Amino acid sequence: MGKGMVLQDLLRERAASGPSSGKLLLYPRSGTMPNEISYSALHAEASLRSNALRSLGGFHRTSPVLLHLEDHWDAILWFWAVLLADGLPVLSSPFSNVDEHRLQHIQGLAVLLQSPLCITRARALPLFDGDHTLRVRTVDNSTASTLSTASNTPATQTGMSLATHQWQQKSQRGQWSMLMLTSGSTGNAKAVQLTHAQVLAAVAGKASVRPLPASGTLLNWIGLDHVASLVEIHLQALWLGADQVHAYASDVVSEPARFLDLLSEHRVARSFAPNFFLARLVGAVAAKATDDEESGQQDKKRWDLSGLVALASGGEANDTATCVAAAALLSGFGAPPDVLTPGFGMTETCAGAIFNLACPAYEVEHGLAVAALGRCMPGIEMRITVADNNISNNSGQTTNPGRRVAVPGEVGDLEVRGPVVFKGYYRNAPASAAAFTPDRWFRTEDQAALDTGGNLRLAGRVKDVVNINGVKLLAADVQTAVERAVSDLAVARVVLFASRAPGMPTEQVTVAVVPRAWPTPTPERAAVEEAVVQACVLSTASRPLVFVLGEASVALLPTSALGKISRAKMRAMFEQGVFAADVELHAKALDEFAAAKQREAAAGTTPASEAETLLLQDIAAIMAGGSTAPPPTFGVGTPVFSLGFTSMDLIRLKHRLDTRLGISVPVITLMKHPTARSLAGALEFQMSSSDASLARNPISPHSSAPNTDNGNDSTYDPVVTLAATGHRTPLWLVHPGVGEVLVFLNLSARMGALEQHSRPMYALRARGFEPGQSSFGSIGEAVETYVGAVRRVQPRGPYALAGYSFGTMLAFEMAKVLTGPGFGEEVRFVGSLNLPPHIKHRMRQLSWNMCLLHLAYFLDLTTEERADAAEADSDDGSRFRGLSRAAALEQVVAEAGAPKLGELGLTRDALARWTDVAFGLQSMAVNYEPSGSVAALDVFYAVPLRAVAKSREEWLVVHLARWADFCTEKVRFHPAAGEHYTMIGPDHVDTFAHTLAAALAARGL
Repeated sequence: MGKGMVLQDLLRERAASGPSSGKLLLYPRSGTMPNEISYSALHAEASLRSNALRSLGGFHRTSPVLLHLEDHWDAILWFWAVLLADGLPVLSSPFSNVDEHRLQHIQGLAVLLQSPLCITRARALPLFDGDHTLRVRTVDNSTASTLSTASNTPATQTGMSLATHQWQQKSQRGQWSMLMLTSGSTGNAKAVQLTHAQVLAAVAGKASVRPLPASGTLLNWIGLDHVASLVEIHLQALWLGADQVHAYASDVVSEPARFLDLLSEHRVARSFAPNFFLARLVGAVAAKATDDEESGQQDKKRWDLSGLVALASGGEANDTATCVAAAALLSGFGAPPDVLTPGFGMTETCAGAIFNLACPAYEVEHGLAVAALGRCMPGIEMRITVADNNISNNSGQTTNPGRRVAVPGEVGDLEVRGPVVFKGYYRNAPASAAAFTPDRWFRTEDQAALDTGGNLRLAGRVKDVVNINGVKLLAADVQTAVERAVSDLAVARVVLFASRAPGMPTEQVTVAVVPRAWPTPTPERAAVEEAVVQACVLSTASRPLVFVLGEASVALLPTSALGKISRAKMRAMFEQGVFAADVELHAKALDEFAAAKQREAAAGTTPASEAETLLLQDIAAIMAGGSTAPPPTFGVGTPVFSLGFTSMDLIRLKHRLDTRLGISVPVITLMKHPTARSLAGALEFQMSSSDASLARNPISPHSSAPNTDNGNDSTYDPVVTLAATGHRTPLWLVHPGVGEVLVFLNLSARMGALEQHSRPMYALRARGFEPGQSSFGSIGEAVETYVGAVRRVQPRGPYALAGYSFGTMLAFEMAKVLTGPGFGEEVRFVGSLNLPPHIKHRMRQLSWNMCLLHLAYFLDLTTEERADAAEADSDDGSRFRGLSRAAALEQVVAEAGAPKLGELGLTRDALARWTDVAFGLQSMAVNYEPSGSVAALDVFYAVPLRAVAKSREEWLVVHLARWADFCTEKVRFHPAAGEHYTMIGPDHVDTFAHTLAAALAARGL
């Protein structure tokens, strides 16, 4: 192709080359056989229509001609007719089904393009009602060599002679080849000016990225109004002299396997598929394979994809899981393993211009959740810039004042330039000026980073965020999480966007769900609601508004030719009430479903005895004394953990029962019998047992029930079941230095809510609380006991272990035993809740008196300031540390006060015995030196105790970072709200549960 050529020359050259230069294969809607049209026939037909245009009054060279044509052949034919007439083709996108948006869009086009000619089909005329100045002309369905005036065209513009005649004047070609419309958030589109040189440079650059075989065919299945279908498929096929196949999105999306049929039948070398369609394709093929297997069908369909070289994917983020599944599917039928080609492009860059040629291997190797976008093709270059107020305007360092080029890995603004990048918007000088930096780089408005290899990783659109209470969240990231959550449900698509309810101070995540079929059964609605809420809470720590779209509403979705749905337009439509009926219907269905479930649950809540009735009253009284009342359906089978019982609530219940029954009910009994029905049975057994005399003695409030945990070490069981059922990997939580596991109650309740009670959770409680029961003599003894208990409940891995503070050391040692020669199991998760690997110095600081004081703080019997003062080298601190055990105990009891101790049912002796257990545990580790390693470590760090580090940063960098010496892979660090003693307390447990659940999910658990 010669220098200075224009697109018209490209078509003329191909037409003159004869049949060997390629052809068009155009499928009719819902058709199975394509119509074949040679490039020479295309040129002849387009030339005929260009003559008609030239003779049309009101047509001017280089002026825009709006083409609102739904059929591929119409769009291609009249695109070339306008070009051959030296006009400026403007391919119109489909109009919105919302009348207000459609009329606003048409009026905006009329103003922007200065009352242009508009060519359409007669069947589309009703769409052009309303007040506008477009000069609409229709074409018939035969030769289309005539143009008819629309009924709403002004009379002065009718009656034009359309006879073919010789163009009288020499063509004055403009530098612009076409205008491509961008989607405006409220209907006002901008028009991107693409020059001939820019489009041809883009085609050449794309063709060089993955060279196609001479016989390669290109497949398009979206409207020609999208720059990808027009430039990457239609014009590139012409440039290569290759065949091009055109099908319709409605046929492909409704039957994804049809896409594979087309790829195979036509030996397609290049096509494209956005992420949502790839996910649907994988699901459809998997479902077909399952149906074939169940039906015993032997002749499974095989596709030949050995000719496929590049399957471009863009328009939305590609999640790695979908890329891996799609690559496996395609390669299974002969495509290269890296055929999937995520990329970055915009209308302003003539579609894709940056491509990832190593997907999904690159993503898997680097642990990316979202696919990288690769490197620039010839014709474009990119940079990432960040603000830098230290750069002087005259420093010579940059021609973009106040900004610098980012270092690898640093997120900033993505900017591009080069021959394939446009120079401005049509008749929109303000937008054009704002689009470029002072040194003429185009601002894409995307946030991104370049890795050390120069690969682009997109972080999100500058404006595509949800702002919740001042925290900006990338909508694409949240949408990816939601899509994964509903992947196994009857959902065709989800659309996530921000909205703000009237009078609300902040935005909310709003999720519109497209179901697979209508009407949507209420249980399916409820399942989708739960999955979406869980995913959003994990991602945003806020509850979303969810609703299922009705069939009529789906037709209103603002969908682009590539299948992308505008979040900005969805927000506008939602806030205008377009989906109000859907929201109301969904809420009503869920309310009725919840009421039915409550009625069903209530049937099993009736007490069967006076003991159960009294226990329900005890539990309700404790809940009424807190901030949360029990739900109406709370009954004898409701676990108290699900009510949000705190550790202190459990101790209060124990004290209430002690007082009412005249016995000492061990807290461990309450833990192992968390429902009124099971607890009533356990208490009846205890009171009738031959060991009842023991139960009536004033023993520790943390002693075990005689029927399960008496003073005999042989009957000691460290396992406390926090959640008994679920299909996910169980989570084992190891007690902190106080030996008890009450601290995990809130956490287990929040985790159950987040993960829909799909994960068993267990806690390991120290030995030595019961009279006559010995404490552990060494770390090795404790670890051996705990590993044995874990194996009895969960015989096989993978295992997930986590320890709070002191418990981290035990979890680390347990993981080494489980993965060692004796068992050879997989431990996929070891969690450290604010403990470093080296602890002996701290353990040597903890005398019996200090263990007592920290236990008192844990039980809310003293303040943090009092505990810190005792740690300090002050006179008061030295005096407390120097007291005898008896004197220290008396001081703490006196400061706590009898009412507070009484509320918890604690006696002086009970507090002393608990301190004995805690001090015994700390004493085991005074000479502890960590050794060996585990495969995975997740460290959750909060503000440390003042005695161990001066700041959170020092704690992380100097102490916690040392875990890297004991892990074979990179340690993952997770910041947690609060301080050492409060990080999983009532004020911060919600946030911590989100973090923990996400960390477990990231480990595949």
